[in-house]
Amino acid sequence: MIAEPDVVRESALAGRVVLWEESARDGAQGKTLMSPEFRVRLAREQGAMFGEDGPRHVVFAAGFPAVCKEEFEAVRRVAVEAEGTVSPAAVCRGTAADVRQAIASVHGIAHARVMLVVPASEAMAEVMTHRRAAEAVRAGAALVSDSLGAGVAVDVCLADASRADHGLLADAARELTAAGAGVVFLADTVGDQLPAESGAMFAAARSEGVVLASHAHNDLGLGLANTLEALSSGARVVSSSWLGVAERSGLVATEQVLFLLAYRADRTKVLLGEDADAWSTPPDLTRLPRLAQAVAEEIGVPLGVTTPVVGTGVGTISTGTPFVHPELFQPFAPEQLGITPSVVLTHLASARVVTAVAGRLGHELDAAGARTAMAWVKSRAYQQGHAVVDDQAFAHYLDGLRAGAGQR
Repeated sequence: MIAEPDVVRESALAGRVVLWEESARDGAQGKTLMSPEFRVRLAREQGAMFGEDGPRHVVFAAGFPAVCKEEFEAVRRVAVEAEGTVSPAAVCRGTAADVRQAIASVHGIAHARVMLVVPASEAMAEVMTHRRAAEAVRAGAALVSDSLGAGVAVDVCLADASRADHGLLADAARELTAAGAGVVFLADTVGDQLPAESGAMFAAARSEGVVLASHAHNDLGLGLANTLEALSSGARVVSSSWLGVAERSGLVATEQVLFLLAYRADRTKVLLGEDADAWSTPPDLTRLPRLAQAVAEEIGVPLGVTTPVVGTGVGTISTGTPFVHPELFQPFAPEQLGITPSVVLTHLASARVVTAVAGRLGHELDAAGARTAMAWVKSRAYQQGHAVVDDQAFAHYLDGLRAGAGQR
């Protein structure tokens, strides 16, 4: 048994932000499957963004051990091999057998946690437990209390909290915390909440000594907005998933919420409060694009050109005015992500853009040559049926242009 402080709870109570990473667990409900090897890699690298403070800022939900023996083994492998880089966690249903199994999957590991799911709305309680919601909460509190002493921190997710009575949520959060729960999640399980409703829910459940966490699904595209409202209303633990992968339309995306909370200290203070100090060690944001790409390759969910923060369009310029004044057309410098800005050719290219790309390829164009090349680029884009004209094709065209000029 490992007896140690609950560093996640300590961080949250100190006003720090903790990411509860769900891409390996809830992400599986988005019809994806991460190999055990990749789960270990992702946990280690995500924790490394915060240096030695990884366990204070990243809880890595490694999986749901009750699914099958392979899933149990995958969770165990993450717990053992990523120990010290994150706080590893196993997720389970609110039954004694499942809780024991989840504890076994992470037992003996530093900063290990389990999260059990307890229904909060009357409708969900009836379906999941055939009890009233208050009775389900009491049963969950008993499970938490019975699990104390196992050397593993125990958290509770109040499922369907967004459709539960606010008074019940407040009472449940206090009761579960009194029983020993480290973190209490308020889940918008069906992703139907509006931002103002999220803020009101968290404000109502907020209480001295209670650490609240957000688990916001993205069915209406409001996962990020609802998460920010939760943070503004006192939550400090945020459930998220790389690329937003999770059940149905997913969760708030890890790369988005992390970047938003870290790239501008002044904006973070607007969200969390003027006295807020979100990080023990600020995250290394230059790791975000590489990790996002690795996740995309592992689970087969490609990054799009318009994917926020880590999409393939970040740092690319293809039109005239943004080329001359890029700072006027972007909310952050791509260099903050370790991305070197690049100029690409499309059917929207100006003469300046064409001249710049030609120079990069070793060709110097005069004004007439730039106009001719620009016309070729536009025509080429329409001929091929997609916007971007690759450098190789343009270089071949420029070589021919040079050869033709040399023959005259």
